[in-house]
This record gives sequence, C-alpha cells and structure tokens, in this order.
Amino acid sequence: MFHVSRGLFCGLLFVATVCALDATFAQAADGDIRPSTKNPRYWQYQGKPVLLLGGSVEDNLFQYPEFVKQLDLLKSVGGNYVRNTMGSGDAGNVWPFRQVDGKYDLDQWNDEYWRRFESLLQETAEREIIVQIEVWATFDYYRDAWAKQNPFTPHNNRNYTTKTSGLPNRVDSHPVALQNPFVRSVPAEEDLPIVLKYQEKFVDKILSYSLRHGHVLYCMDNETAASPAWSEYWAKFIRQRAGQSGRTVYLTEMRDPWNILDPKHDVTFNQPQLYGFVDVSQNNHNKGQKHYDLPQRRRQQIAKKPRPLNNVKVYGADSGQFGSTRDGLERFWRNIFGGLAATRFHRPPAGLGLGELAQRNIKSARAVTSAFDIFTAEPRNDLLSERQKNEAYCLANSANEFAVYFPQAGDVRLTVKPSGKTFGLRWYDIDHGKWGPGTEVNGDQLQLKPPGAGQWAAVITPK
Repeated sequence: MFHVSRGLFCGLLFVATVCALDATFAQAADGDIRPSTKNPRYWQYQGKPVLLLGGSVEDNLFQYPEFVKQLDLLKSVGGNYVRNTMGSGDAGNVWPFRQVDGKYDLDQWNDEYWRRFESLLQETAEREIIVQIEVWATFDYYRDAWAKQNPFTPHNNRNYTTKTSGLPNRVDSHPVALQNPFVRSVPAEEDLPIVLKYQEKFVDKILSYSLRHGHVLYCMDNETAASPAWSEYWAKFIRQRAGQSGRTVYLTEMRDPWNILDPKHDVTFNQPQLYGFVDVSQNNHNKGQKHYDLPQRRRQQIAKKPRPLNNVKVYGADSGQFGSTRDGLERFWRNIFGGLAATRFHRPPAGLGLGELAQRNIKSARAVTSAFDIFTAEPRNDLLSERQKNEAYCLANSANEFAVYFPQAGDVRLTVKPSGKTFGLRWYDIDHGKWGPGTEVNGDQLQLKPPGAGQWAAVITPK
C-alpha cells in the first residue's frame, strides 16, 4: 500500500486547491474585459466587442455615498465605463488604514474603506460597467493631503519615522516636481524597503478584491511624472499577482504631458507586453483638429500591434479651466470618430460629469454607434472633400457603412465606393438626442450638410 506523509499530503492538498482556484479563474476569464479578438483597437466583454462610454460625478467613485444611483443613471443612458481612483483626499472620504490613538497603523485595515471598494466592484459587475482603477491617486501624496491626512506620511502613522522611512512630512510642490520619495521607493530608484513593504501591502489588498472580478482595468497613476522604473515596478507586480491567481489583466500608465507625442509617453506605447492598453486622457487638454490628429499619429505607430486607446477623463466645461462645455462635447465625440476605445466625461468642475448634457451625449453616442458596425470601422477623413479643419470626421468599414460627425454646421462631400449603390442616409440630432430626417441617396459622391445647427451625425448604410 502506498503511504503519504502528513506533510506531503498537505502539500498535495495545497497544490490541488490552487489548481482548483486557477481553473475557476480561467473559466471566468472567458468573459473578462480584454482587447477584442476581431479588432484589438476596441475592448471585448462577455465575449462581445464593446465601446466604452462613461461619465460620473466623482472620480474615486467608491467614496461617493450615492454611487449606486450614479451607476443606475449611467446604465440608463447607455454608459458602461467609470473611473475609480483609490484616493481619499476629499472631504468625507476614508483612508485604507485604521487609526489607533490618533495615528494610523499601517498593519491594520480600515474595514469601511474596503467595504466601499468591494461594494463598487459588485454593483458595477451586476450592471456590466467596466471599472478603470487608478492605484496611486497622485495628488494624495502631495501638499495638504500628504501633510495632514495621508497614512503613509511619517508623522501620521505609528510604523515609521522620517529617519527610518526616508519620507518627508511635508511636500508643498506640484507632483510634476517629483519631490516626494514615496514615488521613488522601488529598488531601481531610492530603494526604501519599509515604505515599499506597506505599498505592496496596500496593492495586494486592492487585488484581493479586484482579482475576483473580470470587469476591471488597471492604471498605475494619475497624470504622473514618475520615472518609468516606478510605473514598471507596479505594472509587473500586479501582472505577477494576477498570474498567480489565474487572471490575465490589462494595465496602463497615464503620463502627464498634454502632447501625447512627447517621448515620455513612449514608455507606455512601446511596451505592449507590459501595458495592454494606453490611456491618452491628457490629450483631452487639446482642442479642435489637433485633438483629433495627435491620437491618429499614435494609432499609426502601433498599427502592427494595435491596442485600445482609452480616455478616462474628457476635460471641458464652462465651470472649469480646461476648455469650454463645447470643447468637452467635441472631444468626447472626436474620440469616438477617431477610432478610440473608450471616452468618459471628467468629473465637475473640470468636465461634464454625468449631468444632463453628458447623459444626452452618451445616449446619443450609443444610438449613433449602434446604427452601423463601428467595431470594423476605421477613421477615414480621406473620404471627405471640401472639408475645413474640425468641420467633419468620418468612420467607414468594408461593408460600405459610413458615419460622419459634424461638431457644428458644415458641408462636405463623401466619396462612396463602389458607386452605383443606393444608400440610406439618416441624420441624428445629437444635441436633442433624436433621429432626424432620412432619405435614399446614390452616386459615388454624396453631399452632406446637416439639417440644422449644433452637433449632428450622418449614418450612411447600403439599402
């Protein structure tokens, strides 16, 4: 008879348990968020290609008391994409660690913080809303948030001092100055082991919740100026932990320069094996034709290995400082007609959040993009003649389907090949959220002029 020692039995049992867990994760992964198998410039979820459209009143949404109402509202207008920074810098927020006698203990969790996070993940999963997490909420590690609130600050916790940690108690500069060694803790930089220990502990805790779900994307930072070594450390850390759990996850980094052709963005664009998508939100500081052209340059650069380009923050609102409301609406739509995978209105006051205008435009975008096969379409402004800068933007696919977006009144000519077919032309009134007049057209040159003022989209499909 074959006898197994107690130690060997326990070891085999452990391996079997891990294998069972891995099998569970692998099975669940079939429907996970991932680049589309048919067109990896877009995402796929639950086995189907999806265009991610979103907006919300807050960015660290799990800290917002009525986030469930936000999710229901977003879902009702066709939205499926939210941003969730893991930050705690706003009034009413809670931090991830427990306070003991007036100071944080980095060896004890604040259950309320994690309850809120878990609840957001569950509620979004039920509604099939994709969550893009930002692991390090950049501005929590500078200025007043760092000095007065953050548990990682030496004088705010019981676990280390400025001397033992190498961290300061005040950092009054803007994050782009990189004066907080907190973002240089990794071995390739300043190598601060006691700080890194608790940073890893925090990220592991995030993953203990998020890796249970297949609708989560990961961004390392918010508009960061940190070194590539910092970003790569956390990207590799998360990928390794995910792999141990049988998950394949998709990660990115949000670099700070507004010009996404800046070489600082190359780190993300040039490492597809590490960064499975690229967040180009900082491009949404640009306006008009430039806003459209810069991502097109990047799309061409990665054409051999295409990946989704996400916009988790679309700036622009009359109440803010990064462009007008009109700028925000045009940026949202140019992202769609530029063939980008995701576009979401930034929170107020910098963006339109999920107010009435945002709701109407999300609903309009879903209506327009459902009227043709956007997932096989490509930006084709070359098919437009008599076009001025920022006058109109075209998407077209091999099924002879075309869609043209007009930010304002315009008049362009669309080349349709092969000629001789009869097409149905439908107009969508974006600003009022309704289909307008439709007609039949033919010929190889179609004159397109919106029937009214404001934003319009034309959808041309074969009869």
